[in-house]
Amino acid sequence: MTKLTKRTIDATQTRSKDYVIWDEELPGFGLRVFASGKRSYVVQYRTAGRSRRYTIGLHGVWTPEEARREAKVLLGQVARGGNPAEERKLDREAITVKELCTRYLEDLNNGLVLGKRGRPKKATTISTDVGRIERHIVPLLGSRRVRDLAKSDITQAMKDIMAGKTRANVKTDKLRGRAIVRGGAGTAARTIGLFGGILTYAMELGIIEQNPVHGVRKPKDQVNARRLSEQEYRTLGDTLRKAVEDGQNETTAEIIRVIALTGCRRSEVIGLRCGEVDIEGSCLRLTDSKEGASVRPIGLPVLEYLEGRRGEENGAQDYVFPGWKDDTSFGSFPRQWTKLLKDTDLAGITPHVLRHSFASIGNDLGFTEATIAALVGHSRGTVTSRYIHTVDTALIMAADSIAGYIQGLLDGVAFTHTAYALDRASRKSALAHFLGQTKPESSEETQAVA
Repeated sequence: MTKLTKRTIDATQTRSKDYVIWDEELPGFGLRVFASGKRSYVVQYRTAGRSRRYTIGLHGVWTPEEARREAKVLLGQVARGGNPAEERKLDREAITVKELCTRYLEDLNNGLVLGKRGRPKKATTISTDVGRIERHIVPLLGSRRVRDLAKSDITQAMKDIMAGKTRANVKTDKLRGRAIVRGGAGTAARTIGLFGGILTYAMELGIIEQNPVHGVRKPKDQVNARRLSEQEYRTLGDTLRKAVEDGQNETTAEIIRVIALTGCRRSEVIGLRCGEVDIEGSCLRLTDSKEGASVRPIGLPVLEYLEGRRGEENGAQDYVFPGWKDDTSFGSFPRQWTKLLKDTDLAGITPHVLRHSFASIGNDLGFTEATIAALVGHSRGTVTSRYIHTVDTALIMAADSIAGYIQGLLDGVAFTHTAYALDRASRKSALAHFLGQTKPESSEETQAVA
């Protein structure tokens, strides 16, 4: 054994086989001489009953003094219970963000990643997740190792999305389909939220111990507060009537009217099945809405319209608004929606505006947030039990009032009041009407009972 210095290392001779020269001052520190002539610094140590060897680096790249200092650091780690060789192996095998996303999407498509209320994510949600992963997360962070991610990396990726650095115009799988990727604050907030869920998935797999997304300040996603004014409702009513009279885009016009009168989501109305319409209960019994199974009270204008469709020829179809092919729902809504409204003051609004407007009208009429939440199927107030056979009459009354008011606006009525009538005379009249429907027992029947 000898002290490893530049002079002693330069004097080493190659042999037919590799061999190691150990340093006499630092036990475990040595120089490996290869038969090829290359030389590298190594550290030999024992951990968990096994002998392990760690290569520091090649002589020439490392000087003897630098290698000695590194060896002291490594041996210090071993003394504290560390295992540098194993840590390097795990570091080389560390999964990247792109590899993690691939594994996440495989489990997502197999229904193994659960969303709200412990249910697998829906196909539409999966499609949105795929878009955010492929167009934002992978381009910005795909090559990074998951275990090396820090909060600063997440914050920078979020700022890049906000600044539009992932902006793109890409072709989709659909025929002539294009996806316009713009970025922005809302996209950044939702993408980082999704990435937080992916990293929670990584924690469950034991890949990381902490989620670096936690604590990242995301931009507040701007809530679309757009609602229709009374005049805009009248404009919409005129547009829908013309579409029906012309016989063009008639189905789309009817779908729009149902969305406006119920506050349902676009997908819920387009995919509404005949078996989900409960005429007697004055409600829709949706089997698979965004919130799962959901019962939606509907107002009399909607009830009478859906009842009328039962008598039509297409009422025999599985869907209330059937498509061209058997067992398919209507599929031309987005294109025809744009076509119907493009030359009106409503160009640019989305179907969600009708849903928000329905809730706003309900608030104007004096109904509580809980009542409105139950009518539109919001997660905070949705009626979900499939065992509910009779919907609360108060909810039906609310649905009647809101749908009737909106129907009047669509028909061009100018209301003089903006709140549901709660004056004493109106309440007495309503109570008298209700009690007057009760049939009194005859005197003979009373005597017989006595």
